[in-house]
Amino acid sequence: MSPRPPIHVLGVPLDLGAGRRGVDMGPSAFRIAGLVEHLKELGLDAQDRGDISTPIREAVTSGDPARKFAPAIASVCRELHERSLQSLTQGAVPLVLGGDHSIGAGSVSATATATHARTGLPLGLLWVDAHGDMNTPETTPSGNVHGMPLAALLGGEPRELVNFTMRPVVRPEYTVLLGLRNIDA
Repeated sequence: MSPRPPIHVLGVPLDLGAGRRGVDMGPSAFRIAGLVEHLKELGLDAQDRGDISTPIREAVTSGDPARKFAPAIASVCRELHERSLQSLTQGAVPLVLGGDHSIGAGSVSATATATHARTGLPLGLLWVDAHGDMNTPETTPSGNVHGMPLAALLGGEPRELVNFTMRPVVRPEYTVLLGLRNIDA
């Protein structure tokens, strides 16, 4: 049996994708609760790799109302993709602490890229959420990008969330949604 890989804890304190403030405090809350220490108590090699720098709402323009803050969110997703891919290449497991769900575009794309490079096979994705996160700028009732990352990962819009990697990132036939309770028409 091979040793367990190290865990690289990476925070992404982003709330631009959501319509409500506050989820940017997620990484801090996990750290205050002692997540890294608890992982170490379980005998895991957990390393806190800090936070990705994210813009605050007051410092950027929301832009297109059908894809609010999409360029700024895409920039964060690209950085998350690069940092997660670096961890995966080093043989570690990135444990990403968010932030709103738009960051899924960055973490999933890195995992898909690493999986394909290592095996030549597509990534199988279990998307656990109460919502489908498959809205597009054309179908969204709110314009909030946190409802769109799975659409981008599957090859749809907003493309800028994953325009730095293979497309589609994941294929529908290898994607399963769990925990759904509310899906927009």
